[in-house]
Amino acid sequence: MKILALGGPGAMGRVAVRIATSLPGVREITVADRDLDAARRLVRELAGSRVTLRARKVDVTDEVELDAMLAGADIVLNTVGPYYRFGPDVLRAAIRTRTDYIDICDDWEATLPMLDLDAGARAAGVRAVVGMGASPGISNLLAARAVSCLDVVTDIHTAWPVDVPGSGAGDTDLDGPGGRPSAAAVHWMQQISGTIAEVNDGQTVRRPPLRPVTLDLPGGRKGTAYTVGHPEPVTLRRSFRPSGDSANLMVITPGTVAYLDVLRRNIDSGRLTNETAAANLARPTLRHALQAALRAPRLKGPGSLPLFFAAATGTKDGRETTVLAHLTGSTALLKDMAEATGLPAALGLSQLVDGTVDCPGVHPPEAAIDTARFFADLTEHAAPVTVMIEDQPVARG
Repeated sequence: MKILALGGPGAMGRVAVRIATSLPGVREITVADRDLDAARRLVRELAGSRVTLRARKVDVTDEVELDAMLAGADIVLNTVGPYYRFGPDVLRAAIRTRTDYIDICDDWEATLPMLDLDAGARAAGVRAVVGMGASPGISNLLAARAVSCLDVVTDIHTAWPVDVPGSGAGDTDLDGPGGRPSAAAVHWMQQISGTIAEVNDGQTVRRPPLRPVTLDLPGGRKGTAYTVGHPEPVTLRRSFRPSGDSANLMVITPGTVAYLDVLRRNIDSGRLTNETAAANLARPTLRHALQAALRAPRLKGPGSLPLFFAAATGTKDGRETTVLAHLTGSTALLKDMAEATGLPAALGLSQLVDGTVDCPGVHPPEAAIDTARFFADLTEHAAPVTVMIEDQPVARG
């Protein structure tokens, strides 16, 4: 198959492209980006692979240019962010050109209109998977494993690490080309400001981000994590219909969440844009750091929460139960968030290439990806990973 890798030279894209060169059924990959030199460098780096590699310049905001590029591909792997700006338009182009689609969309705002393109994708025979990275992506599949252990689902929480000991998530590059903030940093500022989507009493609601959520999980794991605007609550509600609450959380130290809260207040008041706040995140100012230092002592920490997990509460055999699904042996993977995001994208791509994902339409990972196969493939391509499932009765009083 012919793969078009939009944003292929980026941090996450280059990981996905590298792995895709070894996937059975992939015979050609076009690395496309607005920075042609970066695309060419990646093609040269991977020149010894068994697939044909090409570099092309593309502007995803140019509809004619984008359609022409997509028309020559069987599947588009879209890693162009932030997705709240570019995601829906690229998916619409894929549907117009009848090109199968996969991305790592981590913006809930973009996820909603993309899911609404389901009927058009089905009519065009296009298979699309949105949000197949780490969070969302791995987190959705962990949630699916947790939910499968329950008869009735009440609450679902997913969580990913920011800067807690043992994770490398805090090492994510916040600077992009030319000294501009990276798309990941701009996305992060979007998702810790304004209001975000959560689920409350089974319904989607809008709430301010950075809300503390204290969890008591199996194995004596307890602590507080903080809400952030990711797609998981939106898609897990559609897939599993929890009757209670659902939110995506950051496992984060009090000092960092205090600094994010300072930036949030400045964005919401109009004193900072997402871009200027992202620049402040990469290079903290003394004034903002002092403001954060005053707030941090009042905030609760992550305690003994796992680094990366999904937890579902409901009933099992008539008894209220919490189920925890988390990865063990995954420390090496979490130390590089580009790897932790690009690798799942490539493994999801492999299931599109070989037809495991066989239903046209727009799907979140938990509705399309073969979960057992995914985690087996994850172990094959990364350090050995085990999905641990633990449960405990819910304590009352």
